[in-house]
Amino acid sequence: MSGGLLVTPRIRPRVAVVIVYTAAMCMNGLDSTIVNPALFTIAGDFGRPVSAANTVETAFLVALALALPVAGWLGDRLGTKRVFLGSLAVFTAASAVCGLAPDLTTLVVARAAQGLAGGLLTPVGMTLLFRAFPPEERVKLSKVLIVPTALMPALGPPLGGFLTEHLSWRWLFFVNVPVGAAAVLLGAVALREHVEGTRGPFDRVGFLLATPALGLLTYALGFGPSQGWSRPSVAVSAVLGAALLVATVIHQLRVREPLLRLRLLADRGYGAASALALVSAAGLMGVLFVFPLLYQAALGASALDAGLSVFPEALGLMLASQAVDRLLPRLGPRRLAAPALLLAAGVFAALAAPGVAENAWAVRGLMFAVGLVLGTAVLTIQIAGFEGIAPADMGQAMGLFQIVRTLGGAVGIAACAALIGGHGVGFSDAGPYRVAVLVTAGFVAAGAALAVRLPRLMAGPPV
Repeated sequence: MSGGLLVTPRIRPRVAVVIVYTAAMCMNGLDSTIVNPALFTIAGDFGRPVSAANTVETAFLVALALALPVAGWLGDRLGTKRVFLGSLAVFTAASAVCGLAPDLTTLVVARAAQGLAGGLLTPVGMTLLFRAFPPEERVKLSKVLIVPTALMPALGPPLGGFLTEHLSWRWLFFVNVPVGAAAVLLGAVALREHVEGTRGPFDRVGFLLATPALGLLTYALGFGPSQGWSRPSVAVSAVLGAALLVATVIHQLRVREPLLRLRLLADRGYGAASALALVSAAGLMGVLFVFPLLYQAALGASALDAGLSVFPEALGLMLASQAVDRLLPRLGPRRLAAPALLLAAGVFAALAAPGVAENAWAVRGLMFAVGLVLGTAVLTIQIAGFEGIAPADMGQAMGLFQIVRTLGGAVGIAACAALIGGHGVGFSDAGPYRVAVLVTAGFVAAGAALAVRLPRLMAGPPV
């Protein structure tokens, strides 16, 4: 092939993993937040109320939660390459259908297909990535991990507002198509397959408990703040989802080959990282949700301006990846994550201080600090938490980690939305929005206390 036309097979498998993972996760990360600024426009184009258009986002989140419990099992059973590329192909095709949707029903169904595929993409993709790099080399991955896990959700609102305002909301989905198609083609020829295998039959009982539990809880958290927790569909979903979640935990701890290996949480580093993932995701997703609303309340800014107010966080995140690369091997997870989380809690609290949201440059500086300090903590948690996980358990550990982080983000958004809705106010009163921002600071501060359970030092390379 020295003079041939096809050069893709020359790409080293580890390089291909990084490229394909980054492309796929950027699509998935953006789609978790990019649609929010366009919901009013989508509702107007289809002649439907905004409450109906909200199902576009809720369908994505609920479907994503439904897919998470089986992600680890499918990757081990069918192969991580096959499941990852298959999910990416479905996600890409569903994106095209979303962009072409002639009515709201088609858009919601296609958005649900995106969510199902996205629920498999993240844990299986991270399994591919972490299996390609041993623990002593994973610190180098900080520059890769920061992009989809924190940078893309932060870029979603301003990019969504820009595309909706200057092109069309349909381009929120069309931008995925060429990127996804190229990633599938590259992955097909350059990735290596890994089939871990499963030691027993499929845990059908666990699947029938865990899947509706996560779906119902996500539905309740998504609609409860806006429709009221006493609404029958929300109340029943919340109660039934919680009951099924308890039943899931009991079953998974008793069965010999569970769908979700909850006993992995007994590992000190992984258990602490999972708990930290929950509270840090609650804080991050909560502040990304509520602060643009506070910005509009304080300054009367447009939706696009409010989305752009969080953009400096992305710059801080990029610097955080450099900081982790240099500081984590020297300081260790505990001494890096705990102070970073305390600083992040302080920065969140400063965002809620009276007069801050009215000062555009203060907002930019604090959002940059959010990206820097919380990004440092998030990356540290993600890298250190999997240090003690055996390669054979990596798929299961990734799936469980993503479930915890997804629920954390949903809890953070729901808590903020409930505080705002509970006061029954509009943009004329910024007080409730400040209280909600303080709640996100509380989530992050709780993480600082949990960080003491992280390993003191990173393990060195094998002798």
